[in-house]
Amino acid sequence: MIPYLEKLILDSPGHLITYADFMSAALYHPEYGYYMKAKQKIGRQGDFITTSNISDVYGRLMAKWFAALCKKTKIPYYFCEIGAGNGRFAHAFLQEWTATIKTPIQYIIIETSPYHRMLQKELLEPFPFVSQYERLADLNSMEGMIFSNELFDALPVHVIEKENAQLFEIMIGMKADQLIEHKVPLTNQEIISFLQENQIDLLERQRLEIPLAMNDMLQQIASALIRGIVVTADYGYTREEWMDPRRARGSLRGFYQHQLIDNVLLHPGEMDITSHIHIDHLIQKGNDLNLQFVTKLRQDEFLLKAGILKELEDHYDPNPFSEVSRRNRAIRSLIMPGGISSYFQIVIQQKGLNHMSDAILS
Repeated sequence: MIPYLEKLILDSPGHLITYADFMSAALYHPEYGYYMKAKQKIGRQGDFITTSNISDVYGRLMAKWFAALCKKTKIPYYFCEIGAGNGRFAHAFLQEWTATIKTPIQYIIIETSPYHRMLQKELLEPFPFVSQYERLADLNSMEGMIFSNELFDALPVHVIEKENAQLFEIMIGMKADQLIEHKVPLTNQEIISFLQENQIDLLERQRLEIPLAMNDMLQQIASALIRGIVVTADYGYTREEWMDPRRARGSLRGFYQHQLIDNVLLHPGEMDITSHIHIDHLIQKGNDLNLQFVTKLRQDEFLLKAGILKELEDHYDPNPFSEVSRRNRAIRSLIMPGGISSYFQIVIQQKGLNHMSDAILS
């Protein structure tokens, strides 16, 4: 990957690239990109874990919630998952659907990684009503639900910093075969507009990620969905939370073999790179694109409203390795204070469901 990045940098003006350019290459290059490689990324043998890989409870509960939502709002039984990873969420969702709901459904997966599409195809082979697409742009005129779990946090971001009352963009160069940072005065008008629209005034020495790619993704979602619901599960901060001094150095981090790495320039192409999303911008930009904001909940709050307590088996099993005990532990881990769900937000938006917003979580 380093030779490719070196050429990319040398071919760029000033021999510098943006953090967004670096992340695009390190994560999404067809051959060298982390997400595109044929290697395990999720789970014990990978670099990180997601909510849907803790247990099948998450996917099964979402299937029941979606079925109830379709009845309330009269949207079609079309469910689209963007970035399905190893397919475990979809597998749990569809197992529950075929076992207890049984209404005909179309399950659509948008996945850029050929390796993940292969894993999904193998795991979901028993379900003939699953369709895979490489890009959201391939999906047109959909009515139903678009769901994503940890999608926006993996999009490329620009990085800026304020120093001596001046804004700089942090760029990436090379020195002695090592990737290094350079500060250049901020001139990118899209970044400047983002700061103005979101009323962000950085503190001295504050560093912040700017998610311009979020705008494009939201535009694609809004274009694909004619009528229905958008559910986004991700970790992020509000405008006020970003200004907390504890977050003065931003949120850009790497995950490598389950270790948190502060320097994301290490291990390019071999490490997951993420940043917390700007939740207020997700909501406001969605409203601008006719994706009307419905609600924002912590993931544990959402799971409780969706009925996760009904999934608890109320009888005692002395065998801690039994299926019942494992399932109950997984449920508790998803709703316990300080657990994984307390770090995630669920943002729900709707399009074309006039006067139906109250029914979505009732």
